[in-house]
Amino acid sequence: MQLGMIGLGRMGGNMAQRLILRGHECVGYDPDAQARQRLADLGGAVCDSLATLVGQLAAPRVLWLMLPVHLVDSTLDELKPLLQKGDVVVDGGNSMWRDTVRRAAQWSAAGVEYLDVGTSGGVRGLERGYCLMAGGSPQGFQRIEPLLLALAPGADAAPPTPGRALGGMAEQGYMHCGPAGAGHFVKMVHNAIEYGIMAAYAEGFNLLQQAGQGREGGASQNNAISPAHPEHYGYDFNLPEIAELWRRGSVIGSWLLDLTAQALQQQPDLQRYAGKVSDSGEGRWAMNAALDLGTPAPVLSAALFSRFESRESATFAMQMLSAMREQFGGHVEAAAPDE
Repeated sequence: MQLGMIGLGRMGGNMAQRLILRGHECVGYDPDAQARQRLADLGGAVCDSLATLVGQLAAPRVLWLMLPVHLVDSTLDELKPLLQKGDVVVDGGNSMWRDTVRRAAQWSAAGVEYLDVGTSGGVRGLERGYCLMAGGSPQGFQRIEPLLLALAPGADAAPPTPGRALGGMAEQGYMHCGPAGAGHFVKMVHNAIEYGIMAAYAEGFNLLQQAGQGREGGASQNNAISPAHPEHYGYDFNLPEIAELWRRGSVIGSWLLDLTAQALQQQPDLQRYAGKVSDSGEGRWAMNAALDLGTPAPVLSAALFSRFESRESATFAMQMLSAMREQFGGHVEAAAPDE
């Protein structure tokens, strides 16, 4: 099957390569010449403009966008005069589902199918495959299903769930989740859950790392108060080995734990990381949806706010707390470790 891939970065480039390896014809476009060259070296056709890309595709066309959120509308505006009735546009990025509903309605008026495909798998999806959450009309979904089947991990990626009838899309690693926006909504919630799981691992390993405060020379990194019973906190845990242990038979085992173990193996103290964690928007959108629907999500919201705090956006708030403690109780703020 032929398609045009717009956006050949870490995700789009690998997805195009996976499709080529599975026999699909991929024509790619990216404003970055190096990104285009990487795909060309792998046997893909590349173009230096959207007009050239559309011109190389046989009608009815399928165009797949793997773009940052802020570039989607401007790219669609550029594509609009180039496409015709019967074409399909797929947004595989992390767009907000409300924007997807709007865009699908606009493109439907022009006779173009607009589909959303939430895509999970990261940079390792080239080998592992991608989990694909699709929204849009059933007819549009059927058009792109061969591409989804090629991108997905396949049934061998996980053992069958006991008691579940074998077969179906989900077992292969892709799914038609519903009408326009459904795929992006499911991916949004997926990413909010991801925030929570990552936060739980991070906090747990931090607790293990701090459990040596009672040892001689094991001074606290963060607390101003020493443990009341230092003999209870004399541990020097080998975090890479604990991560490796938990990968085997533990109820908290997961691919994210596998990646945690790899990171700790490469550098146990993680000193090359600044610890400022960004968010790409899905966690915020999920919280807005939870408010709209009156659905409690305290763990997901806490994980999102912890990302904000990691970027020192709470520094003034912490200073304010210290000031209040000094005012009402005479509590003198502890000196920094290097003072």
